[in-house]
Amino acid sequence: MSSLSRELVFLILQFLDEEKFKETVHKLEQESGFYFNMKYFEDEVINGNWDEVERYLGGFTKVDDNRYSMKIFFEIRKQKYLEALDKHDRSKAVEILVKDLKVFASFNEELFKEITQLLTLENFRENEQLSKYGDTKSARAIMLVELKKLIEANPLFRDKLQFPNLKSSRLRTLINQSLNWQHQLCKNPRPNPDIKTLFVDHSCGQPNGARAPSPANNPLLGSIPKPGGFPQLGAHGPFQPAPTPVAPLAGWMSNPPAVTHPAVSGGAIGFGTPTNPAAMLKHPRTPSAANPSMDYPSGDSDHVSKRPRPVGLSEEVNLPVNMMPVTYPQSHSYPQDDFHKAVARTLSQGSAPMSMDFHPVQQTLLLVGTNVGDIGLWDVGTKERLVVRNFKVWELGKCSMALQAALVKDPTVSVNRIIWSPDGTLFGVAYSRHIVQIYSYHGGDDIRQHLEIDAHVGGVNDIAFAHPNKQLCIITCGDDKTIKVWEATSGTKQFTFEGHEAPVYSVCPHYKENIQVHLFNCFRWKDKGMAL
Repeated sequence: MSSLSRELVFLILQFLDEEKFKETVHKLEQESGFYFNMKYFEDEVINGNWDEVERYLGGFTKVDDNRYSMKIFFEIRKQKYLEALDKHDRSKAVEILVKDLKVFASFNEELFKEITQLLTLENFRENEQLSKYGDTKSARAIMLVELKKLIEANPLFRDKLQFPNLKSSRLRTLINQSLNWQHQLCKNPRPNPDIKTLFVDHSCGQPNGARAPSPANNPLLGSIPKPGGFPQLGAHGPFQPAPTPVAPLAGWMSNPPAVTHPAVSGGAIGFGTPTNPAAMLKHPRTPSAANPSMDYPSGDSDHVSKRPRPVGLSEEVNLPVNMMPVTYPQSHSYPQDDFHKAVARTLSQGSAPMSMDFHPVQQTLLLVGTNVGDIGLWDVGTKERLVVRNFKVWELGKCSMALQAALVKDPTVSVNRIIWSPDGTLFGVAYSRHIVQIYSYHGGDDIRQHLEIDAHVGGVNDIAFAHPNKQLCIITCGDDKTIKVWEATSGTKQFTFEGHEAPVYSVCPHYKENIQVHLFNCFRWKDKGMAL
């Protein structure tokens, strides 16, 4: 199975768990063999559900795969046999002996004979090796300690004991992104599309035809759970024994495999419970404290991936499918009840925010510019500030003498506007002193200096991005009563628009049938006018 198909299974497992399909979750774990849920396994062992214990194990290993697997199955069947004897259920004990334990006779015939002789005792504790056998509950707990160590040492379970670190509702997020993309491709997109089905691609104004049930009856299209609402199945961590040297596993198999495995138990298969649990692994594997083994993760994880993501892949979208975050040129109003009134996040930037902008794709990323020239990049989902930059002129020698003199006289600078480019790979910052700085964004906390432009005399009041002739440009306006257009790659000035009678405070590109052209709406607040 390909890597992407394997990851899809994990996404389905997370979705099934969120929807409380508990039996289906564990069935898929077993059938796929990709993730061994240790917490589920522990619960089944403690509850003595032996048929389910072996059925679940069977998705990952068989009795004769290696000696770790053989001892795992032996310990389980031995415990089941002793519990039948403890209940004086001789017929059940004989059935277990013949059907389940007989397979081990070829590896240790003497042991099998000794196990058989227990049937003749009134109380199997009369056997010296079983004299310390307590009640059923404590015996299961002691056995479980050894089973966990055997599983963690078994090479067949390698990379199957930890679930990927996913944010909650990841599958829903991907579906929402797909619907957003489909809607953006519509020829006549509606302001508030009503998604009826996932069975066919979405299209506004689709001809009449059969429709799937409404979202209200479709659990997959329900509202996305709130962050942190995703239930964990448990908090099991892998065994971390002390690295005490132990003797190798005794040769209880007649023909041990040629492959050498690290020693796990200090003795052969037998009646007695392990006497030195801390010395079961010769080379214990200690998990990283930063990323322990876990069951399905919660959406509250504070870990943020730092690797770059391709444009178009959102980290998280916390919007219902039928209210997609798409920007439309049309203006429209929404009922007041559609808006949340409670405060969802409070972020402490450290100085007064002057401008903010959400990433157009990764919609939990927020840029903030402040009154002292600082810029910050936040992940509002985790409330983590990924980046903070203080104002600094990158190349003062290339700036105009007017700017250098102004900074010497008064070094205070404020952010007037901060904005993402349409694809989120760049963002621009317009300052109160001449300067525009353009950063490139490469995912996580990776932002890099791209362009610095000495754009206007006085403050740069606004900045915008546009794509005239399929070429990304930067538009700025300022206190010098001009609007300027800059090439976004090199910073070369392409146009200057003059004629305003007062400083220009706002600028936005004009869209015509999804084509951006050289026409800008320019607002001049001081003289209460507007020019085109």
